[in-house]
Amino acid sequence: MGDSSSYKDYVAGLIAGVATVITGHPFDTVKVKLQKHNTESRGITYRGGLHCTTRILKTDGVRGLYRGATSSFIGVSFESSLLFGIYSRTKQSLQGDHQNGRPRPQVVIPSAAYGGAIISFILCPSELVKCRMQVQGTDSLVPVSSRYSGPLDCALKTIKTEGATGIFRGGFTTFLRESIGNAVFFSVYENVRYYLRTPSNVHGNLMDMGIGILTGGLGGVAFWLAVLPLDVAKTIIQTSPDKNATRNPFLVLRSIYQNAGIRGCYTGLGPTILRAFPANAAAIVCWELAMKVLGIARD
Repeated sequence: MGDSSSYKDYVAGLIAGVATVITGHPFDTVKVKLQKHNTESRGITYRGGLHCTTRILKTDGVRGLYRGATSSFIGVSFESSLLFGIYSRTKQSLQGDHQNGRPRPQVVIPSAAYGGAIISFILCPSELVKCRMQVQGTDSLVPVSSRYSGPLDCALKTIKTEGATGIFRGGFTTFLRESIGNAVFFSVYENVRYYLRTPSNVHGNLMDMGIGILTGGLGGVAFWLAVLPLDVAKTIIQTSPDKNATRNPFLVLRSIYQNAGIRGCYTGLGPTILRAFPANAAAIVCWELAMKVLGIARD
């Protein structure tokens, strides 16, 4: 594939991003609300993902589940385009003449971690706005007077009260989550895909789709099992009303562990895993389909 078609890698990634948000955002809202409410000592505590979802639907309807989706659509589509594009291009250049065959960790891990590290700089402000919008809905402890009217209002108020660096609060945690998480995701995806594809390589579209669903789904679940504690820390750091609160994820996790044990560090595991499988399966199926339509060669 020549450089003239390199933009296609990014277009395919963009399509994957759109699929991720449509499929996964409602689960993400539930996860963020659980993380915010169930790690705090005051206010309502949800019994689980289903209880939280029912409360949101009762008070805010389906719109409540898609709260913060605007910033998510922009952030995730752009971020996904970059992640898949950078991963594909870096992997190609690191592989050199070994374009086919068994996935090599020394190629997959650096390519994925590099892509993850780059996108964390876009994800951090977009997720800060998304999380702050999500926690102010149903059963929120945020007083009505200080609520945001929309994503732009949230971003502007954050910059106004916390300065330009305020919008990048939780940046280091996002960087760790994305570089480690994507190295795990693509390692699982590439290896499972390699073992599922038969040597004859004669696949119908349905078979390819099935492999895409399984590889993407398992990769997504592995991503979150590896980095969910960092994500819990990120939600706490980004939604804390105290702008002088610590931004060190390990200090945040230590205090959560002291209060709520290991379960506290994995708050929101249910909706996260429930979301990870379909959202990442949709992303991979759409990514592979887009590459096929755009004529990008895939081993």
